[in-house]
Amino acid sequence: MALNILATSGSVRTVIPEPSRRSANYHPSVWGDKFLAYGSSNQEKDDTDTVEQLQELKEEVKKMLVQTAEEPKELINLIDNIQRLGVSYHFEAEIEAVLQHMSNVYHEFCAGEDVDDLHDVALCFRLLRQAGHKVSSDGFRKYMDDNGKFKECLLRDHRGLLSLYEATYFRAHEEEILENALQFIIFHLEIMKSYLSNPLASEISHALKYPIRKNLNRLGVRQSISAQEKNDLHNKVLLKFAKLDFNQLQKMYQQELSHITRWWKDLNFAEKLPFARDRVVECYFWILGVYFEPQYCVARRFLTKVIMLASVVDDVYDLYGTFDELLLFTDAIERWETDALDLLPDYMKVCYQALLDTYNEMEKILDKEAGRPSYRVHEAKKSFTRLAKAYLDEAKWFKEGYFPTTEEYMNVALVSSGYGMMAANSFVGAGDVSTREAFQWVSNDPLIVRASSLIARLCDDMTGHEFEQEKGDIPSAVECYMKQHGATKDEAYTELQKRVANAWKDMNQECLRPTQIPLSLLARIDNLTRAINILYDGDDGYTHSSTRTKDLIISVLVNEVPL
Repeated sequence: MALNILATSGSVRTVIPEPSRRSANYHPSVWGDKFLAYGSSNQEKDDTDTVEQLQELKEEVKKMLVQTAEEPKELINLIDNIQRLGVSYHFEAEIEAVLQHMSNVYHEFCAGEDVDDLHDVALCFRLLRQAGHKVSSDGFRKYMDDNGKFKECLLRDHRGLLSLYEATYFRAHEEEILENALQFIIFHLEIMKSYLSNPLASEISHALKYPIRKNLNRLGVRQSISAQEKNDLHNKVLLKFAKLDFNQLQKMYQQELSHITRWWKDLNFAEKLPFARDRVVECYFWILGVYFEPQYCVARRFLTKVIMLASVVDDVYDLYGTFDELLLFTDAIERWETDALDLLPDYMKVCYQALLDTYNEMEKILDKEAGRPSYRVHEAKKSFTRLAKAYLDEAKWFKEGYFPTTEEYMNVALVSSGYGMMAANSFVGAGDVSTREAFQWVSNDPLIVRASSLIARLCDDMTGHEFEQEKGDIPSAVECYMKQHGATKDEAYTELQKRVANAWKDMNQECLRPTQIPLSLLARIDNLTRAINILYDGDDGYTHSSTRTKDLIISVLVNEVPL
């Protein structure tokens, strides 16, 4: 332990030990000043011709929706194509009207003699479940034999199998048909991809790794554009519209990220708080998964700043702060007052001031917008306070060397996952649907928030627990389960993966109509969960972001789609 000379009085020196502080040796940002360049005066402005071309193509796609209205099978395939290519936000009213009608006639559609195509039935089911319609999975029984097994003849229907595979991820609890279908399909698709030729083999491999239900919008769009280019039968108008739209949105994201990068560099946390993870670009990518639509610019900026600061606060509690300092920090966060700064060590003052400024900035933005009351920011602050208290609980366990039971751990760790806080903060910039009642609902830990938090916590723990133990952290869910049940690591993984699978079913169930709050708000929680699924896919792609995550970000935020 290092010594620190504080004062000298006469011949007597007052010497106290410098507190021992940990470090995880996180790698620095891999981006440098790359995104600052997009905000320069030399950045190319939106091309007027491109905007006009987009509008013309949009009208052509709208005509397609009208022209195929009398052909249900063609219509649902067109809607699927529009969604996969990421332009459905242009046609929300038209698509909602179609899906409402299909929901009303779904039973007849599945039972019709002219609809024996597994692809069409599975696609219709998935589109309706995605939109929150509570349609039955019983329509798939006709594809099963007398023994309750899926018919072997389906193995020749590669397209149908893929569509059913995607549909199974929207299953709720006690839907054994879909549960059995998933196991059946995964087994056979894994075999098929080894002997089928491209592009089908590649499509199967991608679907197995990134099912639509668990993928991020922009990543899925990028892949769909590439896949459709290789299909000679692709819709040329729709594909061109999707390419132009992707690039146009990308320019907007780059401008936003330039603004956020400037904010981050001005804070100079990389130098002032070198123990913390420097991941502002990764945070923006994370939040882009929550709202990709152009009208959510303010929401993206705010939520990116919040998650970045939460990451730093996490590292303060997890690594650097002494327990006495953390008590002061938690008290300051509970107060949300400038005068609390005087009680904090210098390194905490930097972080605390940034928190105050970020929430104050959002409050001013809301004050300028008619009908946007500031209770939203108040509720968001409350959720951040709750997060800080959970971080403190974990710091206390570390200080005392306490080894919690799995249940004790999860009670705290679901909050410290940050996803309850993120859910509440995602409502702040979501528009007029963010009513006081919606904030009351989200603050009471509804099932979908608990499920999202569980997925976030367990995905994090299962991919990162060995690294966390190496740097001397508290036990994760893996260690807690192993100790409490005398289980091996693999047995712990199996149990925790079951809990994650059940949590996805909870998510699906809670997104079925009628819902307690608008579906557009539930979509933010749902999208947060998709984001964690991508970032923690096999490894902690947030903390260790220099390889897989970097490539994903480049594909969405750097490389244009070739026209």
